[in-house]
Amino acid sequence: MRKFVLWTVLAAILMIGCPYLAVTFAGSSGMAVCFLLFFAANPLFCALCGAFAGRNIQRLWSLPIIAAALFLTGVWIFFEINEPAFLLYSFIYLVIGGIAMLISALLKGNKQ
Repeated sequence: MRKFVLWTVLAAILMIGCPYLAVTFAGSSGMAVCFLLFFAANPLFCALCGAFAGRNIQRLWSLPIIAAALFLTGVWIFFEINEPAFLLYSFIYLVIGGIAMLISALLKGNKQ
């Protein structure tokens, strides 16, 4: 249970905190920070989150969903609410996390 809480807090910090930092401190390089966030940091975190969830899929299956929902919450709060492009990003992050979770679970099953 502690690991679930830790990963949820990490997801909240990354998926809500980073858009806040991008809006607040980016200045003239805001677009570059957003590209780095949307195309590198967030997908990598979702893949890691899914891979961790695949270790114990019965208890941690909701981690990729939580990460995608927190991303959507963060960008709607700090960028623009109800922007449909962010729904697509959130769905893609959910798919990345789900695929990583299934691969991790299959690899764990093959080792046993």
